[in-house]
Amino acid sequence: MIAKRIIPCLDVKNGEVVKGTNFVSLRKMGDPVEMAEYYSKNGADELVFLDISATNERRKTVIDMVRKTAEKVFIPFTVGGGVRTIEDVTALLTAGADKVAINSAASQNPELIKDAAFRFGSQCIVVAIDAKKTSHGSWHVMSHGGKKDTGLNVIEWARKVEKLGAGEILLTSVDCDGVKNGFDIPLINAIVNSISIPVIASGGCGLPQHFLDLFEHTQVSAGLAASIFHEETFTINQVKQLCIKNGVNIRNDRFF
Repeated sequence: MIAKRIIPCLDVKNGEVVKGTNFVSLRKMGDPVEMAEYYSKNGADELVFLDISATNERRKTVIDMVRKTAEKVFIPFTVGGGVRTIEDVTALLTAGADKVAINSAASQNPELIKDAAFRFGSQCIVVAIDAKKTSHGSWHVMSHGGKKDTGLNVIEWARKVEKLGAGEILLTSVDCDGVKNGFDIPLINAIVNSISIPVIASGGCGLPQHFLDLFEHTQVSAGLAASIFHEETFTINQVKQLCIKNGVNIRNDRFF
């Protein structure tokens, strides 16, 4: 059985790590490169950087951040935010990112997923899906930082991006983001049970127990969190110890 991964997420805006609730009310948390280096040395299996307010003008800033991170971090890291073209993917991978996450542009131009996977390999391409529950009980794909309802059904979209060649899905619950009441287990199971590629679950973690619940009640490949790690409420070590104690196959060779 493949070991589960624990992944800190660094949402970056104007060169600083920020965190909010339901994608709003952002708070400054620190320098992304320094935080990445800290997590790399303290048990993180991977890292995810998301430039949550990316524009073409700030692309150079993000590229510089990726280069500096690649010099200091020796675990895989994914970078996303404002990725619209093959050239964007090329620039991030060339700067040192291991994987690139595509979100809004993928829903607008699905062929970008196919083209990127063909050129760089599926293992490099992550499709980020921000999901919000509708009044009818289904979930819709949200774009533009969780602000725009695309009208796409989340399950149908997940199946499509898999067929287009995505190697992994980063699934975030907009409803649970930053709330700290636990991961959205029904949403996660709906996706995991519909596709065969790995899923990283994001949104809602507030306790180490929430990671344990995630791994015990779903078949996700990884859990991602921000607030509990950035605010030093809990450490990755504490999460891993709890999971191992309860029989979860967790990556631990570098840390314990």
